[in-house]
Amino acid sequence: MIQPRPFLQPALQIAPELLLLAQDVRVAFFDVDGVLTDGGLYFGERSAASTDARASAQESIKRFHTLDGQGLKMLQRGGITPVVISGRDSAPLRTRLHALGIDHVHLGQEDKLPVAEQTLQTLGLSWSQAAAMGDDWPDLPLMRRAAISCAPLNAHAEVLASAHWVTQVPGGQGAARQWCDLLLMANGRYVQLLQEYLR
Repeated sequence: MIQPRPFLQPALQIAPELLLLAQDVRVAFFDVDGVLTDGGLYFGERSAASTDARASAQESIKRFHTLDGQGLKMLQRGGITPVVISGRDSAPLRTRLHALGIDHVHLGQEDKLPVAEQTLQTLGLSWSQAAAMGDDWPDLPLMRRAAISCAPLNAHAEVLASAHWVTQVPGGQGAARQWCDLLLMANGRYVQLLQEYLR
């Protein structure tokens, strides 16, 4: 009978200076297009012909990565509240976020800063306890105020330059999962959560 290998230490290694920046994080802001998705927008004939923005949103197609979904669920189990703020809205997005159990969802928000500040107030937290992940200019106000910020590999040049850390993969390809892993490593819950799966 083959014996399972003993768990010694996680394979994931994060730079200590990043862990220090993220150690007090209790809330994480996420953009959607280009972060939780690859940034592509898909529209069928009915949505292209429609002049009703609500109808168009219902016709759009979104592609999500399962690694990101697992990361967002683990983030919640690890004591960090995920908050999704997006300039766009769609039925597929709402369905996915509901399935992941994300309570703080703000869609159709072009100006993200007021929504983020209201969310912090609601949660009784400050920017020093916040992390932010984005890929384009509308995300910069949150990223520049957060204790630590992240950009996916495919982000705009100005966002890449502003981020504390850049993922190894593009948005929609597990980038959000890498960010979630870093945050969980920083708050000391990563190993505990991993061990639960290795039992």
